[in-house]
Amino acid sequence: MTLVTTATGRKGGPHTVAVSGTDPETHGVARPIGTYREFWPHYLREHARPLTRHLHFLGTALAVSTAAYAVATLTWWLVLAAAATGYLFAWIGHLLVERNRPATFSYPVWSLASDFRMFFLWLVGRLAGELRKAGVAT
Repeated sequence: MTLVTTATGRKGGPHTVAVSGTDPETHGVARPIGTYREFWPHYLREHARPLTRHLHFLGTALAVSTAAYAVATLTWWLVLAAAATGYLFAWIGHLLVERNRPATFSYPVWSLASDFRMFFLWLVGRLAGELRKAGVAT
């Protein structure tokens, strides 16, 4: 895993991203993350601040609760509200707290899976170990 600083951060400022490596054929230009195994530590580093993670947990809990209620009451439009709720809290965390771009835009499926993985690891008390392995201070 390589950390690369680019000029794609907020308001054009530098932003560090994790990539799977650089390709010597492209003269060191970063290539995208190629596997979920590489993505997971990157995802955790993009959630380094506790408040960002807490906003994700709140959004995920509300989304799961709303989706369960939608199924129980057969109120299908609430499924859309559940998704919007989950993303709203997560994106607020990225934009205002972490000040980075949500992984949803580049890796939507891995990002969604990682959000639930992070949430459930937090629920069972195993998230801190994963954060440490990814180099995130806890």
